[in-house]
Amino acid sequence: MESDEQSQLVDVRTTEEFGVSHLKDAQNICVTDADFQEKIKDLDKTKPVYVYCRSGGRSARAAKILEENGFTKVYDLQGGITSWDEQGLETEQ
Repeated sequence: MESDEQSQLVDVRTTEEFGVSHLKDAQNICVTDADFQEKIKDLDKTKPVYVYCRSGGRSARAAKILEENGFTKVYDLQGGITSWDEQGLETEQ
């Protein structure tokens, strides 16, 4: 993911959760918001999309929605940001 400059990193948690910590260069599009499908239209369907949430449930839902909307390269960060933190990897606030 880090070596792919074309990738799009999407945090699908709430704005409040995103404000506490998130991955570098992530954009926040909350999957539980009513306008999620409208907001993903701003993403490029030809580029890989990496999605994550806290532990993996919401990102799995988001990945499915993205695929249903024509995105072909969708990657779900298994274990979410919780797993990222447990591995000691960098986040931003």
